[in-house]
Amino acid sequence: MPIKGLVKYVVRRGLVLYFTMLAAIYITILVANMGGKVDEIIIADLRMRVWDEVNRNPVYRALSGAERERLVNEIVQQEIERLGLDKPFLYRSLIYLRDAALLELGRAQFMTSDTGSRLVRNIILERLPATVLLFTTVMVINFFLHLFLGLYLSRRYGSLLDKVFVSLAPTSVLPGWFYGIILILIFYTWLHVLPASGIVDTPPPRDPLLYALSVLKHMILPMASWIISGIFLGVYGNRTFFLIFSTEDHVEAAKAKGLPPRLIEWRYILRPALPPIITGFALGLIGSWGGAIITERIFNWPGLGSVAYSAIMYNDTPVILGFTVIYAYLLMVTVLILDVIYGLIDPRIKVQFG
Repeated sequence: MPIKGLVKYVVRRGLVLYFTMLAAIYITILVANMGGKVDEIIIADLRMRVWDEVNRNPVYRALSGAERERLVNEIVQQEIERLGLDKPFLYRSLIYLRDAALLELGRAQFMTSDTGSRLVRNIILERLPATVLLFTTVMVINFFLHLFLGLYLSRRYGSLLDKVFVSLAPTSVLPGWFYGIILILIFYTWLHVLPASGIVDTPPPRDPLLYALSVLKHMILPMASWIISGIFLGVYGNRTFFLIFSTEDHVEAAKAKGLPPRLIEWRYILRPALPPIITGFALGLIGSWGGAIITERIFNWPGLGSVAYSAIMYNDTPVILGFTVIYAYLLMVTVLILDVIYGLIDPRIKVQFG
């Protein structure tokens, strides 16, 4: 029975992905803490800051050196206990893993959200909408742009436009932030027509329509940088997929039967080519939700990329792990959904469902 086979497949595949995800998260915990070495760095930095504060505080100037050292040790010990660093790293790593499995992201060690909360969940959720707004929009635009331009070029193989895209495909090796710098120089520094940074004008417009238009205006340059970066290689890749599938035997048979070219294109070329294209789009979409650290720093975009940068700079392990856990869950769900979609659009894979 197809439904029963589908359910069994989804459950079995879901369990495999879930335990694989937990293993990957635990490896991330070990790497993010460098096997516990980060604890030593944090404690050393904490001790230096406490020493500096005690020495600069006029209240403690009358204390002797031994008394100051004892005071510093007491304060440092209190901070160590507050941060949970008094427990062995192996024990804490298992606690981190348990919390990750239950989506309990805990509290940040140093960072706070825009509203002052130390909860990792709040820090991430406050910045997630900005990242989704920008990069999901870009990914959707790129998906349809690459799909239809690739299909168009596959019909006109060898044309001037086809040769232009093939020739310019290597330019996509340059990252989006590189084109972002060029666009800022042109449209902000020279022409003064578009903003270079931020998500909205200062002060923000009170009218909802004007506010939305202001956000859209600030999105133009970062969106354009990513679109320009990926367009030639993306179109070239899709065009190559379509050309490969257009030479299959079943396509030649359809042509011999006299089927209309449009029907052959949509049913016998586009549909078999969709699995790898959808895979690239879905994984790219999830990857974009992680933000682009350099792009967000250049455009001062308040998204998850900026959070990741700050977490790395502060060695804030709970935020790094929370960021990784959310991404891992999104990736696991995406891969599972993709497996089901493959069965719906590709009869060769549907057989696995029974």
